[in-house]
Amino acid sequence: MARALELARAAGESGEVPVGAVVLSPEGTVLAEAANAREAQHDPTAHAEIRALRAAGAALGDSHLDGCTLVVTLEPCTMCAGAIVLARVARLVLGAWEPRTGACGSVRDVVRDARANHQVEVRAGLRARESQDLLTAFFSGRR
Repeated sequence: MARALELARAAGESGEVPVGAVVLSPEGTVLAEAANAREAQHDPTAHAEIRALRAAGAALGDSHLDGCTLVVTLEPCTMCAGAIVLARVARLVLGAWEPRTGACGSVRDVVRDARANHQVEVRAGLRARESQDLLTAFFSGRR
């Protein structure tokens, strides 16, 4: 989570919503990392989670990330949660909950829906205060 927070801070400093994500291999080594880049890439899908999953898939040469862990500073949205399920990520570690658009346990629970072909273990609240503080500072500066 420390690295995800560093990525989030850098994203915020460059004008992106401060969210960072890291994909770990089943052995715990870093496969990929990314931060939000929606503004820089002019791409509504350039969320940190999507970018990190794409890079991890490329690193492994496979769209399935069996046994991998995704660490992200903010609870993923519905789009990202769907991608996490499709990638067959084993576990999701998240910092802050997203009470408006979260899709991993707060508003919706896409990643643990028993109707899907894959469910993801979720561990929430790791360094949540730091994650939330980055977001609060970013958005208060915009208002």
